[in-house]
Amino acid sequence: MTDRLSPILLSRDAWIRRPSHRAWLEMQGRRLLDFSKEGCIDGGFAGLDMEGHLPEGAKAEATLTARCVHAYATAELQGIPGSAPLVAHGVNALMTSFRDQQHGGWNHFADQPHERKQAYLHAFVALAASSAVLIGVEGANALLKDAIHQIETHFWSEDEGVMRESFADDWSDEENYRGANSNMHSTEAFMALADVTGDVKWLRRALRIVTRFVHELAPQQGFAMPEHFNRNWDLLQNYHEDKPTDDLRPYGMTPGHFVEWSHLTVKLEAALLRRGETAPGWMLHDAQALFETGMKSGWNVDGLPGMVYTIDWDHKPHVPSRVHWAHAEALTAAINLYKRTGNPHYEHWYRTIWDYIDTTLIDRDFGSWFNEVSPEGEPTEHIYKGKGDLYHAYQSTLAPMMPLAPSLATAIEQIGVPY
Repeated sequence: MTDRLSPILLSRDAWIRRPSHRAWLEMQGRRLLDFSKEGCIDGGFAGLDMEGHLPEGAKAEATLTARCVHAYATAELQGIPGSAPLVAHGVNALMTSFRDQQHGGWNHFADQPHERKQAYLHAFVALAASSAVLIGVEGANALLKDAIHQIETHFWSEDEGVMRESFADDWSDEENYRGANSNMHSTEAFMALADVTGDVKWLRRALRIVTRFVHELAPQQGFAMPEHFNRNWDLLQNYHEDKPTDDLRPYGMTPGHFVEWSHLTVKLEAALLRRGETAPGWMLHDAQALFETGMKSGWNVDGLPGMVYTIDWDHKPHVPSRVHWAHAEALTAAINLYKRTGNPHYEHWYRTIWDYIDTTLIDRDFGSWFNEVSPEGEPTEHIYKGKGDLYHAYQSTLAPMMPLAPSLATAIEQIGVPY
């Protein structure tokens, strides 16, 4: 089985083998890092408007802060000046402003202490902490320990092998909901936790999540990923039918998540094999099937380029907006499947998706990427306000050059980024 971890001999003309393409990726990553620094404010990081400025009344957000901690930690690991202070700022905010000092856990806004505690946010806090500890930022180890405690005490359901979704601020009133989105990001966080703690149980937990969602639930929808369930695992097909543009739990299904699950599955396969664990034989097949369904149901389905935000239960476009993160995850899936298989089909998609991003999503006037555009490529704000944060776009400039395992920050610490 170890041969499945060996590097694939990619085509000589593959983009990721060309120094000019690697230099282009490095340039795009630096632009994203510089753009997002403007969001550093008292109490964490805030979102920026379409021109890269803080909007009036901007407030720091915990999820965005955690994502910036992770991104700037990977930048510090590369030796990019100015990154470590931003990581320290974010870690301090997560340990103070956003943390519920009475009940434990984290709130999305510091001035809204009675919000529900969300698995989605806590997964990103764990990811941030796992990256921050690698650069030795003060408070990072305490943050990591706290994040693990909250996940193990409240969110991880050992019986189900998934994350519970949310609770009231005092950890009462568990929500009658099981969601694919929070479990997907928990899968990423768990792979990072396995690397920084050395505890393989996090990979085994990630495999339990992937087994349920990728291998059991997605095939029931033709390898499309259903998102919304209750605690009895009844599919909620009408969930948020009145909120088609919800930013985290939209109605229907989200092709961008199909491809995101795809690349997480092949990364988990590699992580398991790297640690001497058993990787089920279905992992590559299911990852490939998810990718194909995502591209078939999401890309150019209305006659215009790009991937739609959501589809309905007949796999028809529902919200046709093109969101930046879906394209970042699609190209990451394409290049990871190319590295895993050597099949030029994925190299073709990798180039196609980058071409779309370059011509439509990259904002060369004000910086960063447009968070969303219309099918015709015009910037819009129907789903998201302002510019997207670093997380998806910046990782997509690093992933092409990195191995499938270990996780991103650990890989950069160990081998650097081979620009």
